[in-house]
Amino acid sequence: MTRVPFETVYEVVTEAFVRAGMRPEDARTCARTHAESSCDGVYSHGLNRVARFVDYLKKGWVDPDARPTIVKELGVIEIYDGHQGPGILNAYFAADRAIAIAAEQGVGIVTLRNTTHWMRGGTYGWYAADKGYAAISWTNTESCMPSWGGKNTRLGNNPFVMAVPRKKGNIVLDMAMSQYSYGKLQVTRLKGAQLPYPGGFDKDGNLTAEPGPIEQSMRILPMGYWKGSGFAILLDTLAAVLSEGLPTSQIDQVGRGSCTGCSQVFIVFDPRQLGGEEFTDKVADSVADYVNSSTPDERSKEVLYPGQSTLRIRAEHRANGVVVDDGVWAEVLALAGRTAA
Repeated sequence: MTRVPFETVYEVVTEAFVRAGMRPEDARTCARTHAESSCDGVYSHGLNRVARFVDYLKKGWVDPDARPTIVKELGVIEIYDGHQGPGILNAYFAADRAIAIAAEQGVGIVTLRNTTHWMRGGTYGWYAADKGYAAISWTNTESCMPSWGGKNTRLGNNPFVMAVPRKKGNIVLDMAMSQYSYGKLQVTRLKGAQLPYPGGFDKDGNLTAEPGPIEQSMRILPMGYWKGSGFAILLDTLAAVLSEGLPTSQIDQVGRGSCTGCSQVFIVFDPRQLGGEEFTDKVADSVADYVNSSTPDERSKEVLYPGQSTLRIRAEHRANGVVVDDGVWAEVLALAGRTAA
């Protein structure tokens, strides 16, 4: 492992995306999102995803010049077609539109069909909360997880995000529908470590905490067993219905890598038009403080609210450099046309 200054990570990823055919301004937006994900400790959707995104650009699975176009407008709801453009750019567009509608109406709902991988879903929760808005967002994906009781993949991991603004630190939940995302499995395997708890089944149906056998079998464990399975099914259905887009079963037929053709939902609220900023802060503070005052269990030193560890990792990485996997960093440097120092 190596530490690299945040701005260096950002510059190198930008160069890699420009070399892959993106406009400099678009490359900077996407690169900053990848860099910020790794800075927040979400390596699986930061530097670890750069090579795959470049590959998709080169294959034509992501159109770097595509932009969302309006499909339907109904009160506070707008539906857009993403035309399989860069998922990060499409998601920021949708988030901005939902924020703009919420600023006028109190709530804004924007759905996006035919888009591509938005990388870290939590990005858009943090983005809205940093602007003072509460948000709920999710995406469906290609099938990569069995339904509860099944052996073959039929469900997307369908990341789900909730965010509440707070002056002392936003409360942000960013979760996959599995106990651990495939990104977490990859990061854990690269470290040569085991998962803290069993995360899926091996090819013989044995529950295991070894990430490699789970990746190979693709029998990843739904969070909450049957509950996570049901949650994934409903998120997939709603994403497709609300965006007039594709469900997982049809995304599988697109056959252009992870999430190409997916459907997404962005719901944004303006708390300042509800109880007001002071009231929102008071409630959020009381929740965070109450959680933090929990008595830690036998394995823990403290109890944190969603997003609290992210804020700590972000501050530490900004001060001391982003921790990067040497192999992944070498690959990104090569894509940028650089050589390792």
